[in-house]
Amino acid sequence: MAMAVPKMRFAPPQILAMGYAVMVLIGTLLLMLPISNTTGRPLPLIDAFFTATSAVCVTGLVVVDTGTFFSTFGQVVILVLIQIGGLGFMTMATLFALVFQRRISLRDRLLLQEAMNQGSVEGIVRLIRRVLYYSLAIEAAGALLFAARLAFDMPFGRALYYGIFHSVSFFNNAGFDIFGDFRSLTDYADDPIMNLTAMALIVLGGLGFIVLSDLADFRSKKKLSMHSKVVLATTGFLILLGFVVILIFEWSNTGTLGRFGWNGKFWSAMLQSVTPRTAGINSVDLTALHHSTQFMLLILMFIGASPGSTGGGIKTTTFAVTIGAMIAMMRGREDVVFFRQRLARERILKALTIILLALALVIAVSMILSATEDHDFIVILFETTSAFGTVGLSLGLTPELSTFGKVMIALTMFAGRVGLLTLVYALKPKKSTEKFRYPEGKIIIG
Repeated sequence: MAMAVPKMRFAPPQILAMGYAVMVLIGTLLLMLPISNTTGRPLPLIDAFFTATSAVCVTGLVVVDTGTFFSTFGQVVILVLIQIGGLGFMTMATLFALVFQRRISLRDRLLLQEAMNQGSVEGIVRLIRRVLYYSLAIEAAGALLFAARLAFDMPFGRALYYGIFHSVSFFNNAGFDIFGDFRSLTDYADDPIMNLTAMALIVLGGLGFIVLSDLADFRSKKKLSMHSKVVLATTGFLILLGFVVILIFEWSNTGTLGRFGWNGKFWSAMLQSVTPRTAGINSVDLTALHHSTQFMLLILMFIGASPGSTGGGIKTTTFAVTIGAMIAMMRGREDVVFFRQRLARERILKALTIILLALALVIAVSMILSATEDHDFIVILFETTSAFGTVGLSLGLTPELSTFGKVMIALTMFAGRVGLLTLVYALKPKKSTEKFRYPEGKIIIG
């Protein structure tokens, strides 16, 4: 007898979109409280909304300095929003259900399936348990490493607090920092411990929990899935490409790498190549980068992290599938093949759809902001792409945005975190079944 699926009032994409919206609303109300900042006055609604959206969408774009403007209470609110936004509110809800030994219903499993971008509900609760274990373990390790290094520069209690905040922020690819004056990691540009810890947190958070779970099982299974292989290969290629390009273009730029020795050049170039995985931290002045380097970072931000991760962007697999389809077409082959396995046609169409939707969003928002904001177009395009990819890297535009501009960037962050296809499905969840197929026609391409 077939098991009946409980009927939902809202489709999973709608519930996910509404869930993130509710988190933004709660965060906005909390950040507006006078206790949340050091001035003792309520934060303006638009600034509280923007900051809450940036935290829930794990972006890191800010209109006020997190380290000096917000009080400890406000910073903790931001930290909690980052953690919930990075892991997903459904994952956090599952945590409470597991703690209180509540049964995970089929409805909940369907929501988790949508949230983790899985093909079925099979093994979804097991995956969520691993997500929680891995996240807490990695964040704890990162916090201890940060605290041990920062203890040389500040009291241990403060160093531990800084370590926890930045470990959670970097692992969730949020990019928020509390060093003050928008400094990020510029004071530690040539510090191997700070850079290695930050890069490890960013990469592990950006690979995706599916890949982390696959890697954890590698010792017993002795093999990786095609998905994990593609993610690892693409991530490694993009990091190496970004590192080489940044090193070449910025080697003699006295405003960036030119002021460092070999050690500083290496760590700074490597961190700036890793951070477009949607982390949003920097160890050099981004406004001093050559336009060619800024455009390279823009491309890396657009690609972003991997599916099922804490990052945004079109995702590494979408980029890889599109490149694979192009190569297959150029070679006259029908199938896109990775690691001796071919991809289904609908996967290719989905990748193309995501890229076109993302391009349409970034172009439309950039065009609108170019008409409302008095800044160079490369700065506007960079900020918009950073918002869509939930990266948080900035050329200084965000604090100077108009109210309309803040709303546009906030909505772009929301779309980038929830996912464009999820938003499309949320607006039109019902699938229409084709009663018939039209006769095939021909059109000239190229």
